[in-house]
Amino acid sequence: MAEWYFADHEEVRGPYTPEEMKSLRQEEIIGEGTPVKQEGDMNWSLFYQTDLSAVPNRQAGRAGFSNQVKGAFLHTTARINEMVGEKGNIDLQLKDVFSAVMEKHTREERELLFIAGTSVTTPPEEDIPTSWPKPWLFSRVFLVLALTFLMLYVAAFSFYNMNALPGLIFIGAFTVPFSLLIFFWETNAPRNISIVEVVKMFFVGGVASIVATLFFFSVFPVYELTVGGAIVVGVMEEVGKLVIIAYFIHQLKVKYILNGLLIGAAIGAGFAAFESAGYAFNIGLAFGETALIQNIFDRAWLSIGGHVVWAGITGAALVLVKGAGPLAQKHLTDPAFLKLFAVPVVLHSLWNMPIYFFDFFYFRYLVLIVIAWIFIFTLMNAGLKQISRQHSI
Repeated sequence: MAEWYFADHEEVRGPYTPEEMKSLRQEEIIGEGTPVKQEGDMNWSLFYQTDLSAVPNRQAGRAGFSNQVKGAFLHTTARINEMVGEKGNIDLQLKDVFSAVMEKHTREERELLFIAGTSVTTPPEEDIPTSWPKPWLFSRVFLVLALTFLMLYVAAFSFYNMNALPGLIFIGAFTVPFSLLIFFWETNAPRNISIVEVVKMFFVGGVASIVATLFFFSVFPVYELTVGGAIVVGVMEEVGKLVIIAYFIHQLKVKYILNGLLIGAAIGAGFAAFESAGYAFNIGLAFGETALIQNIFDRAWLSIGGHVVWAGITGAALVLVKGAGPLAQKHLTDPAFLKLFAVPVVLHSLWNMPIYFFDFFYFRYLVLIVIAWIFIFTLMNAGLKQISRQHSI
């Protein structure tokens, strides 16, 4: 019987029988994206590409495709992991991360979350959890804001009270970005940034990043959204947010990657919310109420892969290269930072480019959203590993 080996980071482990390999997979010691090879083979294959991953029933075809998708995802995250200085696949089960959303939570649980981040409630470093967080409050915030939007819609268009229209635009633009910001606040395992600081960064930092961007546009104006224009817009807006993100990272003296992710998300959420409110207002004036509502809905769901996550990647990357020391100019020109900062710039540029043949069923945006979240979850994983290493010091 042929024996098998698998690669664990830089080590080769084995030999194992096929039954032992399958047992290792069932116990999740190895994954579908783990490199494996049979004794005598010269080349490595991913687990899902071998007969070990075959499912002997009528669902084999569908399971095989599922394994290929999962294996490709794990392979991609392993490559991205290398960009952030880590090795191997990320240990992520999305159904576990979001498992607490459907659970019932008490008022006391909500209140305990909102007092996190103060000098009294911030846990000591050795007590910071290193397992994947299970956020849920963001979903309740979303429901509250969505219900508010619905009532304003009824007031404006069922009772024809146009006084509700400014509130409708404001809440419609803020619902998804702010809910997403609460998600990042919940996943900030160090619990060292209070909701007061988060709200301040959302409002003041978000608007400041718009002002910084407008300054850059005054120097490098864009008159038409061509391919070149889209690149300039991507660079200018991401640099505008970077300036404000760097300021708050310096001011708060943070050292955790998850802190940088939260600070970036706060600036990006504020930028997204105020920008969307402006677009909705102008489109409503030009094309009427139907176009106004359509614009609010489109920009709302698309914001899950826009400014919030782009700025989150930037903030996490900056803290990653900065470490525990003070932020310095050299960190902004560090190749490791620039490599990661290029990700939101490229995603933003592709988002705006006039390549409309990719836009059927929002295909282009869906692909860019998935790519952005792969980077987000990889950076979260790096942040948890950073905390784990701190525990072992």
